[in-house]
Amino acid sequence: MTVTIWHNPRCGKSRQTLALLQEKGVTPAIREYLKQPPGKAEVEALLDMVGGEPGALIRDGEAEFKALGKKKAEMSKAEVVKAIVAHPILLQRPIVVAGKKAAIGRPPEAVLPLLK
Repeated sequence: MTVTIWHNPRCGKSRQTLALLQEKGVTPAIREYLKQPPGKAEVEALLDMVGGEPGALIRDGEAEFKALGKKKAEMSKAEVVKAIVAHPILLQRPIVVAGKKAAIGRPPEAVLPLLK
């Protein structure tokens, strides 16, 4: 099974999640999403794999989010996808993808069930 981490090396949680995966013997593919921004189809796929509310995939503390003038709980899936594609910094991090499932590493241990 291929494991990929959508990673921002400047983020502490992202670094902790990567270290946790490595401690568990997993060498994930690393996708630095700020250097390789996701397209619409990729963000839609991440939303489907993570499940739950679309707003869980978006960071609302960033200036780019505040400029949208919306509340993430009120955003549709299409609005979340459009915002992340336009501003990749809004993608919640880290996200670990294993097979057809994904989890947000907040806390880092939240990704461990993917490894089973």
